[in-house]
Amino acid sequence: MNIYDKANELAKSLRESQEVTDIKSAMKLIDLDQDSKRMLDEFRTQQNEMQQRMMTGDMPSQEEMGQMEKQFESLSLNLNIRRLFDAERRLSVIIQDVNKIITDSLQDLYGPSIEG
Repeated sequence: MNIYDKANELAKSLRESQEVTDIKSAMKLIDLDQDSKRMLDEFRTQQNEMQQRMMTGDMPSQEEMGQMEKQFESLSLNLNIRRLFDAERRLSVIIQDVNKIITDSLQDLYGPSIEG
């Protein structure tokens, strides 16, 4: 099996993971509640705009960051949105762990990492 086959196998495993199932389930419930969907969509739009700005070097102010944090906390009071955020966080941890496993497997090519 070549490396691309393994990557596709990993992608399939991720798609079939409990975390992805939980994200899909939470999204279905959010889609049924127009207020929840609107609030989440607005938050995602603001989040994406802020990320785009940051990529161009336009760092948000402390006030803007605080507003986003407050909005995140407010959204997290909604049970379905909190379930979505939790599942997304768990999936993100898996992706970070897989990335670390891959990176660590190549460490001997480049010597010890700067990070530690």
